[in-house]
Amino acid sequence: MSLWSLHTWKRDRRSLRRALPTLAVMGALLGTAAGVAAGAAGAVERDVLGSGGLTQVELSSFEGDDSVRALTDSALRDAEKTPGVRQIVADYPATLYAEEEGTYDLTSHTLTPGDDLPVTRGALPAQLGRDHIVLPASSQGTDFAPLLGRTVAFGYTKATGAGAGAGTTAVVKLTIVALYDPSWQADGPGVAYLSEETAALLAAARAGQTVEDFRGQEGAQSAVVVVGHQEQVAGVVKSLQGDGFSASAVSDRVRNLPGLFGAADLAMRIGVLVLALGAVWLGVVRAADSARARIGQLAILRILGSGRGELRRILLGEAALSGGVAGILGAAVGTGVSVALAGPLSEVLGLPITVADALPGPGWAAAVLLLPGVGLAAGTLLGSRDVLRRDPYLTARAHS
Repeated sequence: MSLWSLHTWKRDRRSLRRALPTLAVMGALLGTAAGVAAGAAGAVERDVLGSGGLTQVELSSFEGDDSVRALTDSALRDAEKTPGVRQIVADYPATLYAEEEGTYDLTSHTLTPGDDLPVTRGALPAQLGRDHIVLPASSQGTDFAPLLGRTVAFGYTKATGAGAGAGTTAVVKLTIVALYDPSWQADGPGVAYLSEETAALLAAARAGQTVEDFRGQEGAQSAVVVVGHQEQVAGVVKSLQGDGFSASAVSDRVRNLPGLFGAADLAMRIGVLVLALGAVWLGVVRAADSARARIGQLAILRILGSGRGELRRILLGEAALSGGVAGILGAAVGTGVSVALAGPLSEVLGLPITVADALPGPGWAAAVLLLPGVGLAAGTLLGSRDVLRRDPYLTARAHS
């Protein structure tokens, strides 16, 4: 890079330094999107895939859709016969509410192999017993820490008949064996986790049926299938889908990064294209404007012996300086914003995102740092051609 480039870039307001703010903003937006997407990927990989998700398949049921097989006991027994399947755990959602202490209303789910609860107190047994329950450390104004290890009475609804809209209150006594971080909300806020048998009992009572009838006729809302090895997952999914089940690999589902994370991932990819094309466009426009504004100076330099190549190197040096500074500022600001968003997004979405997760990957960081300079230089070559081709003597006479 020519020393003249540094001199003109610092001193001359008509230099390509004018492209710096726009490029820095575009770089910061790309850096932010890359950081958010990286945070999502890191959180999903650690908290979902890292807890066995690579060997899990999710089954879903859809009420009123006869094309999808219901997750009844007989259907799940058939699914268990699929080669490669080691275990199936069905989820039966219901509701528990305060019977003795506190005022809370908790949704309950089966604790499945896919639930990697961040336990803060107590310990999860290898398998939850029928009289065990796992609760958030606090929910709806109730602190469950003093109740850890105690057997507590919970209320639940027992319908008076199948499909009845009203029912009576029944009580179940359960021992609180563990508490988890309430910010973990994979199934929603304030969820109580139970054994499959207890979850089915509550769901059947709410439907006004016996457990056997409910599991045999209504079935589970969803189920997690544990496969013996990751290589068998695709084959198991294909077999289950062939048997009429709605089956999908957990790894495929979480890697799609739905919702806000999916938007960030898409924005990151679009941002690369926008930054690259924007830098080239700015280079064309700013280089042409800058060269025309300084055409008299450039003509004098030509007359004094500077060739087109040397003048082009001066402009390219200005482009490299502007692009480099814009890339550094964009990367710094984008990374700072994505790190600052890690905490709020963790709370809103229920995925623990650490500061390290929110850092853009090396490839995306390199794109933010290098694309502004490379694009601006390419645009400068195109935008300055016309001015540098002009006769310097005629140009100097016209501007004298």
